[in-house]
Amino acid sequence: MTTFQPRLQRLPEMLTPPPGPRSRAMSARLAAVECPAFDARRSAREALSDTSQAPIVYAEGEGPNVIDVDGNRYVDLVAGFGALVFGHRPPFVSAAVSAQQDKLALALGDVYSAETKVALCERLAALFPEPGARVMLGLSGADAITAALKTAQLATGRAKVIAFEGGYHGLSHGPLAACGLAPSFREPFAGQVGDFVSFRPYGERDLRLTGDVAAVLIEPLLGRGGCIVPAEGLLRDLRAQCDAAGALLIADEVWTGMGRAGSLLASVAEGVLPDIVCLGKGLGAGFPISAVIGRDRVMQAWGAHGGTAIHTGTHFGSPPACAAALAVLDALADGAVLERVNRIGDAWRQKLETATAGRGVTVLGRGLMIGLKLEGGAARALSVMRALLARGYIVLTGGTKGDTLTLTPPFDIEPGLLEAFNGALRAALDEAPAPKEPR
Repeated sequence: MTTFQPRLQRLPEMLTPPPGPRSRAMSARLAAVECPAFDARRSAREALSDTSQAPIVYAEGEGPNVIDVDGNRYVDLVAGFGALVFGHRPPFVSAAVSAQQDKLALALGDVYSAETKVALCERLAALFPEPGARVMLGLSGADAITAALKTAQLATGRAKVIAFEGGYHGLSHGPLAACGLAPSFREPFAGQVGDFVSFRPYGERDLRLTGDVAAVLIEPLLGRGGCIVPAEGLLRDLRAQCDAAGALLIADEVWTGMGRAGSLLASVAEGVLPDIVCLGKGLGAGFPISAVIGRDRVMQAWGAHGGTAIHTGTHFGSPPACAAALAVLDALADGAVLERVNRIGDAWRQKLETATAGRGVTVLGRGLMIGLKLEGGAARALSVMRALLARGYIVLTGGTKGDTLTLTPPFDIEPGLLEAFNGALRAALDEAPAPKEPR
């Protein structure tokens, strides 16, 4: 059984105000050759917040710490958009990947599989609390959502999908049509992605499903949309409506799964069995792998086409990525890590509420998936994010309005680092105070 041991964890140490000269120089080199979308986004955020959004450049990472190319040490409370569930370079995952890399780096996809793929698919199928579950592997969360949407059409013979405002789901063409985080992500590509998705407010219970709906796609908790926990019973209501309409319920657990929200599968922890579950991010603990787990009666639709309908790729189920996922599942198997995630997360949210009292902050989330919604909107959130970076803490903004700081630290982070962050957060909030109520 694989276990993880918390490693040496350090508080921030800032040698130069970020970004330092080497980060600036390397960022300029990157900007000269990278797609200009990212610099354009930074410029827009600078104009909105009246604060620099110039990036730092990572040099190395270990556990919850990152060191940039200027030698500054940070506490990473983003952890690879939540994917680094055991922090940077977890030894047990690195060892599993290295051992597999030395044996076999690539098999032949869906033609001739590797033994690690066989083992992983068996383990993933066993997570699903119904016999006969089937698995499809991919590289990213967007791959998993794409496979789930394809499955819904094959299984139901319908195309229409209900998704929710604030849901992310990924930016490749299939998931992009269902991306409710920001219409601006979809609109430039409207002619290519189609109009098969209808959006509802997140948390809406009565969907009034019609007979042409193939699936309802939902995050059990909104991730990038602001770490929002829905009202109790929402998933059960959606499950009943899907059953009545003959539609599938697809749970996007790319963020929430593998312990991030305190359980292996957040939907199952709510007492709901989706037809399809999508996993990614934490499944590989930093290595690119994703999965769809579906009910047998649903997944049989792929076989009904005699092999003419397939969803595969050269690196889907690569042996090293499968080895990483198996190591993650081993580490989560005995429940001790999940217990820690819930205990540390509950305590941190309470302390965050105390630390931010009177400063225009609402604390959201579950487990180690926490959102801090700020009065003052996106401009204030960006300013606070940069003030925290200057103090050695890496956070990101999220939420449909960009007004939420999203915190997704590694599962093994020590409470002392979180306590130190609380003090830095108070100072950053006071540096960028909430707007006063008009008289």
